[in-house]
Amino acid sequence: MSMSHSIALLHGAGYVGGELVKLLHSHPNLDLAAITSRTYAGEPVYQAHPALRGQVNLSFSDPTDLDLSDVDAVVVAAEHGRGMHLVPQLLASGFAGPIVDLSADFRLSSPAMYTEWYEETHVAPDLIDAFVYGLPELNAPYASETKLIANPGCYATGLALALAPLAAQNVKLSAHVTACTGASGSGASPSAATHFPDRDGNVRAYSVLSHRHTAEVQQSVGEHIDLSFVPVSGPWTRGIWGTIHLSWPAATAEAEVSEWFAAAYADAPCVRLSAGSLPELRPVVGTPFMDIGWHVLGEKLVVGFALDNLLKGAASQAIQNLNLLLGLPETAGLLASPSAMPSHKLAVSAG
Repeated sequence: MSMSHSIALLHGAGYVGGELVKLLHSHPNLDLAAITSRTYAGEPVYQAHPALRGQVNLSFSDPTDLDLSDVDAVVVAAEHGRGMHLVPQLLASGFAGPIVDLSADFRLSSPAMYTEWYEETHVAPDLIDAFVYGLPELNAPYASETKLIANPGCYATGLALALAPLAAQNVKLSAHVTACTGASGSGASPSAATHFPDRDGNVRAYSVLSHRHTAEVQQSVGEHIDLSFVPVSGPWTRGIWGTIHLSWPAATAEAEVSEWFAAAYADAPCVRLSAGSLPELRPVVGTPFMDIGWHVLGEKLVVGFALDNLLKGAASQAIQNLNLLLGLPETAGLLASPSAMPSHKLAVSAG
């Protein structure tokens, strides 16, 4: 636990980049050695992340002038469409350490799927099979030779973890999802959808039944889950809150559903479960946790979920993956103690 690993963060000027800087800077076993930005090259990190002034004494490097010879692992926080250019460049330069890519470019299992959902030709199709989809609760432990991790999307993390214990029952189901996200989910570049006077006090559905993260979720839970997803823009800054409505083929006891979730996440320190009640948003904001709860009435089942889109939906999940790749405790740098309370200990509603 005393060993320090040197980390380079590429394109770290966005909202997720700021969260990664904070997590890496305070991590007991990871050392943020370099951070790049095209826009802020040569400027202090606090120019992009003002809250870090007086805390992080680093300046942004130019992405085209970066020495990785003493770097143990790389985190790529670039926008979608850039990861598939950057990763081949890193590998061609001789870098052989772990790479965690937060773009969507290596999440889907085929170039055709990527083109279908992102309307762009994949320029590194031969690398897709080399990546592991980095949802630790479902796919870890990773094989010892794993070096390349595709960090999941924020909505995809929430939906996949909320549905996975049900999908494991191998019952054909229709899942109807409505999930609301805060303005930070749209990224740091302003747009009409994130402009505060338009977003404040307003709720707006978008990408109805066609959100890109649907493909990621379908890969994780299987085709026997018929997924209908309505994403919603909410009037807050960060956090995702959603519900999934399902009709089970036969009446199911709440205790049985609880057993499914407890078994699925018995060794998942970043998942918190609540039987008989749906989670709220505020308790997960600023944390690396995913909260899941459920309510059962005969053949009707509602699963609720909540997570911080910038943390469990992006940055803290990347740290989970780095920890696993580098042989560290999964929650190192995320929780006060790596030996957190077992996540399978259910919270039961008083009602």
